[in-house]
Amino acid sequence: MNIDKFKHQHVSILGSIAALRSLAHAGVAHNAAEIARLIVAMSSTIKLHLAVEDQALYPALQRGNNPVLARMGQEYQRDMGPIAQAYEAFARRWNLAESLRRDEQGFRDDANRVLRLVHERMQRENHEFYPRIEAL
Repeated sequence: MNIDKFKHQHVSILGSIAALRSLAHAGVAHNAAEIARLIVAMSSTIKLHLAVEDQALYPALQRGNNPVLARMGQEYQRDMGPIAQAYEAFARRWNLAESLRRDEQGFRDDANRVLRLVHERMQRENHEFYPRIEAL
């Protein structure tokens, strides 16, 4: 199974997280418009990524003849639910520059918590899940 698009999307999302971190360190209020723009762009990539996983990757693993990968796919899909919900709430809250300017510390706290969840999840996929899929 070719998962290059998934891996490419991970690179894009991780790059966005790094850019958000840099912009926040340089000043949330000063960079509010760019932070909001980046959150909107990253949200589009994340939504696409999750939709393709749900519609193509996980069903393909279920149809495959590898019960270990099928089970892993189910676990990854189930575990992603709360992370996706947390990210969606984060993106809705911080997708406007004015929201960022109004509550810089709230953004920092949310970003540290939610983006860490997203980052850790992608790292698990990159190091544990995707290599097993590619080994098929």
